[in-house]
Amino acid sequence: MSYRSYQGFRMSPVLTIITINILLLFAYYVNRELILINLGLWPAFFLDQPWTIISNMFVHAGFGHFFGNMLTLFFFGTFLSRLIGDKMFLIVYFGGGLLGNILYILLGTPLSVAVGASGAVYAVAGALVMLRPKLKVLLYFIVPMPLWVVILVFFVIWSFIPGVAWQAHIGGLVFGLAAGYIFRRRERRYHF
Repeated sequence: MSYRSYQGFRMSPVLTIITINILLLFAYYVNRELILINLGLWPAFFLDQPWTIISNMFVHAGFGHFFGNMLTLFFFGTFLSRLIGDKMFLIVYFGGGLLGNILYILLGTPLSVAVGASGAVYAVAGALVMLRPKLKVLLYFIVPMPLWVVILVFFVIWSFIPGVAWQAHIGGLVFGLAAGYIFRRRERRYHF
């Protein structure tokens, strides 16, 4: 009989990202301007503050913004990470966030700020849609719908509200769909 040795507590990438977002949400409420100026992505000032192409993914404009992104990340991200592994999950998450931010820099209003993990979360959702399009999810924990319908509905609703960085949503979703397509091809190749 063998016993596994205790390897200590290990936080998943999804929980680590959520924890960082929680800490920065508190910082946002302590000094909103400081956080937005130093961590938000302002296209006009990107060359002076290049770190904001990543840091803005951890800052949210209030609790509702934070809660929607992190709830979606928790459920979809945890599932995706189990399907493709932590390393590939992080590539999808940050790759989608980066592509979304690049599109925001190119197509957004130069003197507006972009914050939030929406591009990265849409990448996670897009990859999951490609891998499990018929997966049943409960919209608002009540209405069962296929995942692809939920993502399409939310993409349309959230991308066309004034003040929303639709460019980040498109970039993230495109990256996620492309990554998911690659993962699906690999999955099919290894299962036959």
